[in-house]
Amino acid sequence: MLAIEATVKDRPETRFEELRRYVGFSDTDAALLRGFRPVAAPHFERIADEFYAQIRQHVEAHAVFTGEAQIARLQRSLVRWQERAFGGAYDEAYFEDTTKIGRVHVKVGLPQRYMFTAMALVRVSLVKIAEAHAEGGPRVVSAICRLLDLELAIMLESYREDFIARIQHVERMEKEELGHSLARTEHRYVHAVELARVLIVGLDAEGRIRLFNREAERTTGYDRDEVHGTSFVETLGIDDAGDGPRLRDQLERFAALHRAACAASLPIDYDDPGTPLETSVHIKSGRARDVRWRLAYAPVANDEVAVFALGVDFTDEKTLLGQSKRQDKLAAIGTMAAGLAHEIRNPLNGAHLHITYLERALKRAGAHTELIETIGIVSDEIRRLSSLVTEFLDFARPKPLVVKPLIVQSLFERASQLVAAPAANKGVSLSLDLPLTEIELHADRAKLEQVLLNLANNAIEALGPEGGGHLILRARRQPRTVTIEVEDNGPGIPPSSPVFDAFYSTKQTGTGLGLSISHRIVTDHGGTIHVESNPGRTLFRIALPIAGPLPVPVPAIASVEPGP
Repeated sequence: MLAIEATVKDRPETRFEELRRYVGFSDTDAALLRGFRPVAAPHFERIADEFYAQIRQHVEAHAVFTGEAQIARLQRSLVRWQERAFGGAYDEAYFEDTTKIGRVHVKVGLPQRYMFTAMALVRVSLVKIAEAHAEGGPRVVSAICRLLDLELAIMLESYREDFIARIQHVERMEKEELGHSLARTEHRYVHAVELARVLIVGLDAEGRIRLFNREAERTTGYDRDEVHGTSFVETLGIDDAGDGPRLRDQLERFAALHRAACAASLPIDYDDPGTPLETSVHIKSGRARDVRWRLAYAPVANDEVAVFALGVDFTDEKTLLGQSKRQDKLAAIGTMAAGLAHEIRNPLNGAHLHITYLERALKRAGAHTELIETIGIVSDEIRRLSSLVTEFLDFARPKPLVVKPLIVQSLFERASQLVAAPAANKGVSLSLDLPLTEIELHADRAKLEQVLLNLANNAIEALGPEGGGHLILRARRQPRTVTIEVEDNGPGIPPSSPVFDAFYSTKQTGTGLGLSISHRIVTDHGGTIHVESNPGRTLFRIALPIAGPLPVPVPAIASVEPGP
Protein backbone atom coordinates (compact mmCIF):
# COMPACT_ATOMS: atom_id res chain seq x y z
CA MET A 1 0.00 0.00 0.00
CA LEU A 2 2.78 2.44 0.87
CA ALA A 3 4.48 1.68 -2.43
CA ILE A 4 1.26 2.49 -4.37
CA GLU A 5 0.76 5.79 -2.52
CA ALA A 6 4.37 6.75 -3.23
CA THR A 7 3.86 6.03 -6.94
CA VAL A 8 0.71 8.23 -7.13
CA LYS A 9 2.41 11.02 -5.21
CA ASP A 10 5.52 10.96 -7.40
CA ARG A 11 3.79 10.88 -10.83
CA PRO A 12 3.64 14.20 -12.80
CA GLU A 13 0.64 16.43 -12.24
CA THR A 14 -1.79 16.56 -15.21
CA ARG A 15 -2.88 19.85 -16.75
CA PHE A 16 -6.41 19.37 -15.36
CA GLU A 17 -5.09 18.72 -11.85
CA GLU A 18 -2.91 21.80 -12.12
CA LEU A 19 -5.87 23.99 -13.16
CA ARG A 20 -8.09 22.58 -10.39
CA ARG A 21 -5.42 23.34 -7.84
CA TYR A 22 -4.86 26.83 -9.27
CA VAL A 23 -8.53 27.92 -9.02
CA GLY A 24 -8.96 26.09 -5.71
CA PHE A 25 -11.70 23.75 -6.90
CA SER A 26 -12.17 21.04 -4.26
CA ASP A 27 -14.23 17.91 -3.68
CA THR A 28 -16.41 19.99 -1.37
CA ASP A 29 -17.22 22.28 -4.29
CA ALA A 30 -18.10 19.24 -6.41
CA ALA A 31 -20.51 17.99 -3.74
CA LEU A 32 -22.15 21.42 -3.41
CA LEU A 33 -22.68 21.69 -7.16
CA ARG A 34 -24.06 18.19 -7.36
CA GLY A 35 -26.58 19.06 -4.66
CA PHE A 36 -27.44 22.37 -6.36
CA ARG A 37 -28.28 20.76 -9.70
CA PRO A 38 -32.01 20.04 -8.95
CA VAL A 39 -32.44 23.74 -8.11
CA ALA A 40 -30.65 25.06 -11.22
CA ALA A 41 -31.84 22.51 -13.82
CA PRO A 42 -35.30 24.10 -14.45
CA HIS A 43 -33.51 27.34 -15.49
CA PHE A 44 -31.03 25.80 -17.99
CA GLU A 45 -33.18 26.33 -21.11
CA ARG A 46 -34.00 29.93 -20.13
CA ILE A 47 -30.30 30.70 -19.59
CA ALA A 48 -29.47 29.24 -23.03
CA ASP A 49 -32.20 31.30 -24.71
CA GLU A 50 -31.08 34.55 -23.01
CA PHE A 51 -27.46 33.76 -23.87
CA TYR A 52 -28.09 33.49 -27.63
CA ALA A 53 -30.58 36.38 -27.62
CA GLN A 54 -27.69 38.54 -26.36
CA ILE A 55 -25.26 37.18 -29.00
CA ARG A 56 -27.73 38.04 -31.80
CA GLN A 57 -27.24 41.72 -30.99
CA HIS A 58 -23.48 41.68 -31.70
CA VAL A 59 -22.46 41.62 -35.36
CA GLU A 60 -19.02 39.99 -35.01
CA ALA A 61 -20.22 37.25 -32.65
CA HIS A 62 -23.35 36.52 -34.72
CA ALA A 63 -21.32 36.36 -37.94
CA VAL A 64 -19.74 33.01 -36.99
CA PHE A 65 -23.12 31.27 -37.24
CA THR A 66 -24.24 29.69 -40.52
CA GLY A 67 -27.98 29.78 -39.82
CA GLU A 68 -30.85 29.24 -37.42
CA ALA A 69 -30.45 25.46 -37.43
CA GLN A 70 -26.90 25.81 -36.09
CA ILE A 71 -28.04 28.28 -33.40
CA ALA A 72 -30.75 25.83 -32.29
CA ARG A 73 -28.15 23.04 -32.04
CA LEU A 74 -25.82 25.28 -30.04
CA GLN A 75 -28.63 26.21 -27.64
CA ARG A 76 -29.27 22.52 -26.97
CA SER A 77 -25.54 22.02 -26.51
CA LEU A 78 -25.45 24.84 -23.95
CA VAL A 79 -28.22 23.11 -21.97
CA ARG A 80 -26.26 19.83 -22.05
CA TRP A 81 -23.12 21.68 -20.99
CA GLN A 82 -24.91 23.05 -17.91
CA GLU A 83 -26.21 19.58 -17.07
CA ARG A 84 -22.68 18.19 -17.31
CA ALA A 85 -21.19 21.08 -15.34
CA PHE A 86 -23.41 20.25 -12.39
CA GLY A 87 -23.04 16.50 -12.79
CA GLY A 88 -20.57 16.15 -9.93
CA ALA A 89 -17.92 14.27 -11.96
CA TYR A 90 -14.81 16.39 -12.48
CA ASP A 91 -12.13 14.08 -13.83
CA GLU A 92 -9.91 13.75 -16.91
CA ALA A 93 -12.94 12.80 -19.06
CA TYR A 94 -14.62 16.03 -17.96
CA PHE A 95 -11.45 17.92 -18.94
CA GLU A 96 -11.49 16.35 -22.43
CA ASP A 97 -15.18 17.23 -22.98
CA THR A 98 -14.58 20.86 -22.07
CA THR A 99 -11.48 20.98 -24.29
CA LYS A 100 -13.58 19.79 -27.25
CA ILE A 101 -16.01 22.67 -26.71
CA GLY A 102 -13.11 25.12 -26.82
CA ARG A 103 -11.86 23.57 -30.07
CA VAL A 104 -15.31 24.03 -31.64
CA HIS A 105 -15.18 27.74 -30.72
CA VAL A 106 -11.79 28.00 -32.42
CA LYS A 107 -13.04 26.13 -35.48
CA VAL A 108 -16.07 28.38 -36.08
CA GLY A 109 -13.93 31.49 -35.54
CA LEU A 110 -15.58 32.85 -32.37
CA PRO A 111 -13.42 35.81 -31.19
CA GLN A 112 -11.64 34.95 -27.94
CA ARG A 113 -12.96 37.99 -26.07
CA TYR A 114 -16.52 36.67 -26.34
CA MET A 115 -15.48 33.66 -24.25
CA PHE A 116 -15.11 35.94 -21.22
CA THR A 117 -18.29 37.94 -21.81
CA ALA A 118 -20.32 34.80 -22.53
CA MET A 119 -19.13 33.12 -19.34
CA ALA A 120 -20.03 36.30 -17.43
CA LEU A 121 -23.63 36.09 -18.69
CA VAL A 122 -23.96 32.49 -17.54
CA ARG A 123 -22.25 33.31 -14.23
CA VAL A 124 -24.70 36.14 -13.42
CA SER A 125 -27.75 33.95 -14.10
CA LEU A 126 -26.49 31.02 -12.01
CA VAL A 127 -25.37 33.24 -9.12
CA LYS A 128 -28.82 34.85 -8.94
CA ILE A 129 -30.39 31.39 -8.67
CA ALA A 130 -27.92 30.35 -5.97
CA GLU A 131 -28.43 33.54 -3.94
CA ALA A 132 -32.18 32.96 -4.00
CA HIS A 133 -31.58 29.44 -2.71
CA ALA A 134 -31.35 29.97 1.05
CA GLU A 135 -29.61 26.73 1.99
CA GLY A 136 -25.82 27.11 1.57
CA GLY A 137 -26.23 30.03 -0.86
CA PRO A 138 -22.84 31.79 -0.38
CA ARG A 139 -20.93 28.51 -0.45
CA VAL A 140 -22.71 27.44 -3.64
CA VAL A 141 -21.95 30.84 -5.24
CA SER A 142 -18.24 30.37 -4.50
CA ALA A 143 -18.34 26.85 -5.95
CA ILE A 144 -20.08 28.12 -9.12
CA CYS A 145 -17.47 30.86 -9.61
CA ARG A 146 -14.59 28.40 -9.19
CA LEU A 147 -16.25 25.95 -11.61
CA LEU A 148 -16.77 28.59 -14.33
CA ASP A 149 -13.20 29.86 -13.86
CA LEU A 150 -12.04 26.26 -14.34
CA GLU A 151 -14.21 25.88 -17.48
CA LEU A 152 -12.91 29.14 -18.93
CA ALA A 153 -9.28 28.19 -18.26
CA ILE A 154 -9.73 24.83 -20.00
CA MET A 155 -11.46 26.34 -23.07
CA LEU A 156 -8.81 29.02 -23.44
CA GLU A 157 -6.22 26.26 -23.74
CA SER A 158 -7.74 25.52 -27.17
CA TYR A 159 -7.13 29.11 -28.31
CA ARG A 160 -3.57 28.79 -27.05
CA GLU A 161 -3.06 25.57 -29.03
CA ASP A 162 -4.48 27.18 -32.19
CA PHE A 163 -2.31 30.27 -31.73
CA ILE A 164 0.84 28.16 -31.28
CA ALA A 165 -0.03 26.09 -34.37
CA ARG A 166 -0.50 29.20 -36.47
CA ILE A 167 2.73 30.72 -35.19
CA GLN A 168 4.59 27.52 -36.04
CA HIS A 169 3.05 27.54 -39.50
CA VAL A 170 4.16 31.13 -40.03
CA GLU A 171 7.66 30.22 -38.84
CA ARG A 172 7.84 27.37 -41.36
CA MET A 173 6.76 29.79 -44.07
CA GLU A 174 9.42 32.26 -43.08
CA LYS A 175 12.14 29.61 -43.11
CA GLU A 176 11.22 28.75 -46.69
CA GLU A 177 11.70 32.32 -47.83
CA LEU A 178 15.01 33.97 -48.55
CA GLY A 179 15.66 37.42 -47.17
CA HIS A 180 15.56 39.21 -50.50
CA SER A 181 12.38 37.34 -51.55
CA LEU A 182 10.62 38.41 -48.33
CA ALA A 183 11.59 42.06 -48.88
CA ARG A 184 10.32 41.93 -52.48
CA THR A 185 7.05 40.31 -51.35
CA GLU A 186 6.46 42.93 -48.66
CA HIS A 187 7.12 45.68 -51.21
CA ARG A 188 4.64 44.11 -53.62
CA TYR A 189 1.97 43.79 -50.91
CA VAL A 190 2.28 47.40 -49.76
CA HIS A 191 2.45 49.14 -53.14
CA ALA A 192 0.47 46.97 -55.55
CA VAL A 193 -1.76 44.57 -53.71
CA GLU A 194 -2.87 45.67 -50.26
CA LEU A 195 -4.49 48.93 -51.33
CA ALA A 196 -6.47 47.43 -54.22
CA ARG A 197 -10.23 47.00 -53.71
CA VAL A 198 -10.00 43.78 -55.68
CA LEU A 199 -9.41 40.22 -54.56
CA ILE A 200 -5.86 39.42 -55.66
CA VAL A 201 -4.78 35.82 -55.22
CA GLY A 202 -1.38 34.65 -56.43
CA LEU A 203 -1.14 30.97 -57.40
CA ASP A 204 1.74 28.71 -58.22
CA ALA A 205 1.71 26.39 -61.22
CA GLU A 206 -0.15 23.74 -59.20
CA GLY A 207 -2.96 26.09 -58.24
CA ARG A 208 -1.83 26.56 -54.63
CA ILE A 209 -2.32 29.93 -52.95
CA ARG A 210 0.93 31.88 -52.49
CA LEU A 211 -0.41 35.44 -52.24
CA PHE A 212 -3.63 36.62 -50.57
CA ASN A 213 -4.31 40.34 -50.33
CA ARG A 214 -6.26 42.29 -47.72
CA GLU A 215 -9.44 42.48 -49.83
CA ALA A 216 -9.37 38.69 -50.26
CA GLU A 217 -9.09 38.34 -46.47
CA ARG A 218 -11.99 40.74 -45.92
CA THR A 219 -14.28 39.09 -48.45
CA THR A 220 -13.61 35.45 -47.55
CA GLY A 221 -12.98 35.76 -43.80
CA TYR A 222 -9.73 33.77 -44.09
CA ASP A 223 -6.35 35.08 -42.86
CA ARG A 224 -3.53 34.68 -45.35
CA ASP A 225 -1.58 32.29 -43.12
CA GLU A 226 -4.65 30.00 -43.03
CA VAL A 227 -4.79 29.59 -46.81
CA HIS A 228 -1.12 29.82 -47.78
CA GLY A 229 -0.08 26.67 -49.63
CA THR A 230 -3.64 25.32 -49.93
CA SER A 231 -5.58 24.62 -53.13
CA PHE A 232 -7.27 27.75 -54.48
CA VAL A 233 -10.26 25.81 -55.87
CA GLU A 234 -10.82 23.65 -52.78
CA THR A 235 -10.26 26.34 -50.14
CA LEU A 236 -12.73 28.75 -51.73
CA GLY A 237 -15.21 25.97 -52.59
CA ILE A 238 -15.39 26.72 -56.32
CA ASP A 239 -17.72 24.00 -57.62
CA ASP A 240 -19.49 23.31 -60.93
CA ALA A 241 -21.90 26.22 -60.53
CA GLY A 242 -21.55 29.08 -63.00
CA ASP A 243 -18.16 29.25 -64.70
CA GLY A 244 -16.47 26.95 -62.16
CA PRO A 245 -15.54 24.25 -64.74
CA ARG A 246 -14.12 26.88 -67.14
CA LEU A 247 -12.04 28.40 -64.35
CA ARG A 248 -10.52 25.02 -63.47
CA ASP A 249 -9.84 24.27 -67.14
CA GLN A 250 -8.04 27.59 -67.55
CA LEU A 251 -5.89 26.91 -64.48
CA GLU A 252 -4.92 23.50 -65.89
CA ARG A 253 -4.04 25.12 -69.23
CA PHE A 254 -1.80 27.64 -67.49
CA ALA A 255 -0.15 24.83 -65.49
CA ALA A 256 0.61 22.85 -68.66
CA LEU A 257 1.99 25.96 -70.36
CA HIS A 258 4.18 26.71 -67.35
CA ARG A 259 5.55 23.17 -67.11
CA ALA A 260 6.39 23.11 -70.85
CA ALA A 261 8.16 26.45 -70.64
CA CYS A 262 10.17 25.42 -67.57
CA ALA A 263 11.20 22.14 -69.19
CA ALA A 264 12.47 23.98 -72.28
CA SER A 265 14.02 26.80 -70.22
CA LEU A 266 12.29 29.34 -72.43
CA PRO A 267 10.92 32.77 -71.47
CA ILE A 268 7.17 33.08 -71.74
CA ASP A 269 5.43 35.99 -73.42
CA TYR A 270 1.73 35.46 -72.72
CA ASP A 271 -0.70 38.35 -72.49
CA ASP A 272 -4.29 37.08 -72.48
CA PRO A 273 -6.33 37.82 -69.36
CA GLY A 274 -9.28 35.93 -70.86
CA THR A 275 -12.97 36.59 -70.35
CA PRO A 276 -14.51 37.18 -66.91
CA LEU A 277 -15.51 33.98 -65.11
CA GLU A 278 -18.36 34.17 -62.60
CA THR A 279 -18.30 31.64 -59.74
CA SER A 280 -19.63 31.19 -56.23
CA VAL A 281 -17.09 31.45 -53.41
CA HIS A 282 -17.83 29.79 -50.07
CA ILE A 283 -16.41 32.04 -47.37
CA LYS A 284 -15.25 30.97 -43.89
CA SER A 285 -18.66 31.46 -42.27
CA GLY A 286 -20.20 29.01 -44.75
CA ARG A 287 -22.08 31.60 -46.79
CA ALA A 288 -21.65 32.01 -50.54
CA ARG A 289 -20.54 35.14 -52.40
CA ASP A 290 -20.63 35.76 -56.16
CA VAL A 291 -17.21 36.71 -57.54
CA ARG A 292 -16.23 37.66 -61.09
CA TRP A 293 -12.67 36.42 -61.80
CA ARG A 294 -10.04 37.16 -64.41
CA LEU A 295 -7.06 34.83 -64.55
CA ALA A 296 -3.74 36.25 -65.74
CA TYR A 297 -0.69 34.11 -66.42
CA ALA A 298 2.24 36.30 -65.33
CA PRO A 299 5.28 34.36 -64.04
CA VAL A 300 8.08 36.41 -62.48
CA ALA A 301 11.71 35.32 -62.39
CA ASN A 302 12.64 33.59 -59.12
CA ASP A 303 9.03 33.84 -57.88
CA GLU A 304 6.75 30.85 -57.36
CA VAL A 305 3.63 32.87 -58.29
CA ALA A 306 2.72 31.99 -61.87
CA VAL A 307 -0.98 32.93 -62.08
CA PHE A 308 -2.90 35.87 -60.64
CA ALA A 309 -6.62 35.45 -59.95
CA LEU A 310 -8.21 38.91 -59.86
CA GLY A 311 -11.72 38.89 -58.44
CA VAL A 312 -14.53 41.38 -57.87
CA ASP A 313 -17.29 40.56 -55.41
CA PHE A 314 -20.53 41.45 -57.20
CA THR A 315 -22.99 39.77 -54.81
CA ASP A 316 -24.62 43.02 -53.72
CA GLU A 317 -24.58 44.38 -57.27
CA LYS A 318 -26.36 41.25 -58.51
CA THR A 319 -29.01 41.52 -55.79
CA LEU A 320 -29.63 45.21 -56.46
CA LEU A 321 -29.85 44.63 -60.21
CA GLY A 322 -32.48 41.95 -59.71
CA GLN A 323 -34.47 44.21 -57.40
CA SER A 324 -34.18 47.11 -59.84
CA LYS A 325 -35.48 45.03 -62.76
CA ARG A 326 -38.39 43.81 -60.67
CA GLN A 327 -39.23 47.35 -59.52
CA ASP A 328 -39.15 48.61 -63.11
CA LYS A 329 -41.51 45.84 -64.15
CA LEU A 330 -43.85 46.51 -61.23
CA ALA A 331 -43.84 50.25 -61.94
CA ALA A 332 -44.74 49.68 -65.59
CA ILE A 333 -47.58 47.33 -64.73
CA GLY A 334 -48.79 49.68 -62.00
CA THR A 335 -48.91 52.60 -64.41
CA MET A 336 -50.89 50.52 -66.88
CA ALA A 337 -53.30 49.42 -64.12
CA ALA A 338 -53.89 53.00 -63.01
CA GLY A 339 -54.57 54.08 -66.59
CA LEU A 340 -57.04 51.30 -67.26
CA ALA A 341 -58.82 51.37 -63.90
CA HIS A 342 -61.19 54.27 -64.67
CA GLU A 343 -61.89 52.84 -68.15
CA ILE A 344 -62.97 49.53 -66.62
CA ARG A 345 -64.56 50.34 -63.27
CA ASN A 346 -67.48 52.49 -64.52
CA PRO A 347 -68.67 49.98 -67.15
CA LEU A 348 -68.35 47.19 -64.60
CA ASN A 349 -70.43 49.10 -62.06
CA GLY A 350 -73.10 49.78 -64.69
CA ALA A 351 -73.12 46.19 -65.87
CA HIS A 352 -73.37 44.88 -62.31
CA LEU A 353 -76.27 47.24 -61.54
CA HIS A 354 -78.24 46.10 -64.61
CA ILE A 355 -77.45 42.43 -64.02
CA THR A 356 -78.75 42.76 -60.45
CA TYR A 357 -81.92 44.45 -61.73
CA LEU A 358 -82.37 41.74 -64.38
CA GLU A 359 -81.86 38.95 -61.82
CA ARG A 360 -84.52 40.37 -59.52
CA ALA A 361 -86.95 40.81 -62.44
CA LEU A 362 -86.46 37.23 -63.59
CA LYS A 363 -87.03 35.89 -60.10
CA ARG A 364 -90.29 37.89 -59.81
CA ALA A 365 -91.39 36.63 -63.21
CA GLY A 366 -90.70 33.00 -62.19
CA ALA A 367 -88.06 32.42 -64.87
CA HIS A 368 -86.43 29.04 -65.37
CA THR A 369 -83.86 28.04 -62.70
CA GLU A 370 -81.07 27.54 -65.23
CA LEU A 371 -81.58 31.07 -66.56
CA ILE A 372 -81.37 32.54 -63.05
CA GLU A 373 -78.21 30.50 -62.34
CA THR A 374 -76.66 31.81 -65.56
CA ILE A 375 -77.38 35.39 -64.50
CA GLY A 376 -75.79 34.61 -61.10
CA ILE A 377 -72.61 33.35 -62.77
CA VAL A 378 -72.36 36.55 -64.82
CA SER A 379 -72.85 38.60 -61.64
CA ASP A 380 -70.11 36.66 -59.83
CA GLU A 381 -67.68 37.17 -62.69
CA ILE A 382 -68.39 40.92 -62.72
CA ARG A 383 -67.68 41.08 -58.97
CA ARG A 384 -64.43 39.17 -59.53
CA LEU A 385 -63.37 41.63 -62.21
CA SER A 386 -64.22 44.51 -59.88
CA SER A 387 -62.08 42.95 -57.17
CA LEU A 388 -59.23 42.64 -59.67
CA VAL A 389 -59.55 46.33 -60.54
CA THR A 390 -59.36 47.19 -56.82
CA GLU A 391 -56.15 45.16 -56.53
CA PHE A 392 -54.84 47.02 -59.59
CA LEU A 393 -55.37 50.29 -57.79
CA ASP A 394 -53.66 49.02 -54.62
CA PHE A 395 -50.79 47.95 -56.83
CA ALA A 396 -50.59 51.25 -58.74
CA ARG A 397 -51.22 53.62 -55.82
CA PRO A 398 -49.41 52.20 -52.77
CA LYS A 399 -50.14 54.28 -49.67
CA PRO A 400 -47.19 55.80 -47.76
CA LEU A 401 -45.90 53.65 -44.93
CA VAL A 402 -47.02 54.47 -41.40
CA VAL A 403 -43.87 53.45 -39.54
CA LYS A 404 -44.15 52.91 -35.79
CA PRO A 405 -42.42 50.65 -33.26
CA LEU A 406 -44.10 47.25 -32.99
CA ILE A 407 -43.43 43.97 -31.20
CA VAL A 408 -42.96 41.16 -33.71
CA GLN A 409 -44.43 38.53 -31.36
CA SER A 410 -47.75 40.41 -31.11
CA LEU A 411 -47.87 40.77 -34.91
CA PHE A 412 -47.50 37.01 -35.30
CA GLU A 413 -50.07 36.23 -32.61
CA ARG A 414 -52.62 38.50 -34.35
CA ALA A 415 -51.94 36.89 -37.74
CA SER A 416 -52.22 33.38 -36.30
CA GLN A 417 -55.64 34.23 -34.82
CA LEU A 418 -56.87 35.42 -38.23
CA VAL A 419 -55.74 32.31 -40.15
CA ALA A 420 -56.63 29.82 -37.42
CA ALA A 421 -60.18 29.28 -38.72
CA PRO A 422 -59.32 28.59 -42.41
CA ALA A 423 -56.42 26.40 -41.28
CA ALA A 424 -58.69 24.38 -38.98
CA ASN A 425 -61.32 24.00 -41.73
CA LYS A 426 -58.71 22.32 -43.95
CA GLY A 427 -57.16 20.27 -41.15
CA VAL A 428 -53.91 22.24 -41.29
CA SER A 429 -51.93 22.40 -38.04
CA LEU A 430 -50.55 25.85 -37.29
CA SER A 431 -47.58 26.58 -35.00
CA LEU A 432 -45.60 29.68 -33.99
CA ASP A 433 -41.82 29.55 -33.59
CA LEU A 434 -40.91 32.77 -31.80
CA PRO A 435 -38.04 33.74 -29.45
CA LEU A 436 -38.81 34.36 -25.79
CA THR A 437 -37.11 37.76 -25.88
CA GLU A 438 -39.31 40.48 -27.40
CA ILE A 439 -38.22 41.80 -30.81
CA GLU A 440 -39.01 45.46 -31.53
CA LEU A 441 -39.25 46.50 -35.17
CA HIS A 442 -39.95 49.89 -36.78
CA ALA A 443 -42.43 49.21 -39.58
CA ASP A 444 -45.98 49.64 -40.86
CA ARG A 445 -47.93 47.11 -38.80
CA ALA A 446 -50.99 46.93 -41.08
CA LYS A 447 -48.95 46.32 -44.22
CA LEU A 448 -46.73 43.68 -42.60
CA GLU A 449 -49.85 41.96 -41.31
CA GLN A 450 -51.17 42.00 -44.89
CA VAL A 451 -47.96 40.31 -46.11
CA LEU A 452 -48.01 37.72 -43.33
CA LEU A 453 -51.68 36.88 -43.91
CA ASN A 454 -51.14 36.66 -47.66
CA LEU A 455 -48.27 34.19 -47.29
CA ALA A 456 -50.08 32.16 -44.63
CA ASN A 457 -53.32 31.90 -46.63
CA ASN A 458 -51.37 30.94 -49.76
CA ALA A 459 -49.67 28.18 -47.80
CA ILE A 460 -53.00 26.88 -46.47
CA GLU A 461 -54.46 26.84 -49.98
CA ALA A 462 -51.31 25.16 -51.37
CA LEU A 463 -51.84 22.16 -49.10
CA GLY A 464 -54.58 21.03 -51.48
CA PRO A 465 -58.30 20.37 -51.23
CA GLU A 466 -57.74 17.29 -49.10
CA GLY A 467 -56.16 19.49 -46.39
CA GLY A 468 -53.79 18.25 -43.74
CA GLY A 469 -50.20 19.34 -43.50
CA HIS A 470 -48.39 21.77 -41.26
CA LEU A 471 -47.81 25.54 -41.35
CA ILE A 472 -45.07 27.29 -39.33
CA LEU A 473 -44.81 31.05 -38.73
CA ARG A 474 -41.31 31.87 -37.52
CA ALA A 475 -39.32 34.98 -36.49
CA ARG A 476 -35.68 35.46 -35.57
CA ARG A 477 -33.52 38.43 -34.52
CA GLN A 478 -30.19 39.26 -36.16
CA PRO A 479 -27.89 42.17 -35.22
CA ARG A 480 -29.51 44.64 -37.64
CA THR A 481 -32.43 42.73 -39.16
CA VAL A 482 -35.45 40.62 -38.31
CA THR A 483 -36.11 37.46 -40.31
CA ILE A 484 -39.73 36.39 -40.87
CA GLU A 485 -40.40 32.94 -42.29
CA VAL A 486 -43.58 31.18 -43.47
CA GLU A 487 -43.01 27.47 -44.05
CA ASP A 488 -45.36 24.68 -45.13
CA ASN A 489 -44.96 21.03 -46.12
CA GLY A 490 -47.12 21.23 -49.23
CA PRO A 491 -46.32 20.08 -52.79
CA GLY A 492 -44.02 23.02 -53.48
CA ILE A 493 -43.74 25.55 -56.30
CA PRO A 494 -42.49 24.57 -59.78
CA PRO A 495 -38.78 25.44 -60.24
CA SER A 496 -37.96 28.88 -61.66
CA SER A 497 -41.53 30.08 -61.20
CA PRO A 498 -41.72 33.93 -61.27
CA VAL A 499 -43.94 34.00 -58.19
CA PHE A 500 -43.34 37.71 -57.52
CA ASP A 501 -44.23 38.79 -61.06
CA ALA A 502 -47.59 40.45 -61.47
CA PHE A 503 -50.40 38.25 -62.86
CA TYR A 504 -48.48 35.03 -62.26
CA SER A 505 -50.46 32.59 -60.15
CA THR A 506 -50.50 28.82 -59.58
CA LYS A 507 -54.13 29.02 -58.36
CA GLN A 508 -57.01 28.72 -60.82
CA THR A 509 -58.90 31.64 -59.26
CA GLY A 510 -55.86 33.75 -58.32
CA THR A 511 -55.28 37.23 -59.71
CA GLY A 512 -51.50 36.94 -59.52
CA LEU A 513 -51.14 40.22 -57.64
CA GLY A 514 -50.95 39.06 -54.02
CA LEU A 515 -47.25 38.20 -53.98
CA SER A 516 -46.41 41.19 -56.18
CA ILE A 517 -48.03 43.51 -53.65
CA SER A 518 -46.28 41.67 -50.80
CA HIS A 519 -42.96 42.09 -52.61
CA ARG A 520 -43.59 45.82 -53.00
CA ILE A 521 -44.45 46.22 -49.30
CA VAL A 522 -41.27 44.41 -48.24
CA THR A 523 -39.03 46.41 -50.59
CA ASP A 524 -40.71 49.67 -49.47
CA HIS A 525 -39.55 48.72 -45.95
CA GLY A 526 -35.98 48.34 -47.27
CA GLY A 527 -36.16 44.55 -46.90
CA THR A 528 -35.86 41.48 -49.10
CA ILE A 529 -38.11 38.48 -49.74
CA HIS A 530 -37.01 35.13 -51.15
CA VAL A 531 -38.57 31.71 -51.64
CA GLU A 532 -37.07 28.23 -51.33
CA SER A 533 -39.28 25.41 -52.56
CA ASN A 534 -39.04 21.67 -53.02
CA PRO A 535 -41.72 18.98 -52.92
CA GLY A 536 -42.66 18.69 -49.25
CA ARG A 537 -41.24 22.07 -48.17
CA THR A 538 -41.83 25.67 -49.24
CA LEU A 539 -40.25 28.52 -47.29
CA PHE A 540 -40.79 32.25 -47.81
CA ARG A 541 -38.10 34.26 -45.98
CA ILE A 542 -38.36 38.02 -45.37
CA ALA A 543 -35.50 40.13 -43.96
CA LEU A 544 -36.43 43.58 -42.59
CA PRO A 545 -34.14 46.27 -41.12
CA ILE A 546 -34.84 46.75 -37.41
CA ALA A 547 -34.40 50.52 -37.63
CA GLY A 548 -37.07 50.78 -40.33
CA PRO A 549 -36.94 51.91 -43.99
CA LEU A 550 -34.97 54.89 -45.18
CA PRO A 551 -37.12 57.82 -46.37
CA VAL A 552 -37.64 57.71 -50.15
CA PRO A 553 -39.51 60.04 -52.50
CA VAL A 554 -43.06 58.99 -53.41
CA PRO A 555 -43.14 57.49 -56.96
CA ALA A 556 -44.82 59.52 -59.66
CA ILE A 557 -47.42 56.80 -60.30
CA ALA A 558 -48.76 57.34 -56.78
CA SER A 559 -50.45 60.52 -58.03
CA VAL A 560 -52.36 58.78 -60.81
CA GLU A 561 -56.07 58.73 -59.91
CA PRO A 562 -58.81 56.72 -61.64
CA GLY A 563 -61.53 58.57 -63.46
CA PRO A 564 -64.94 59.17 -62.01
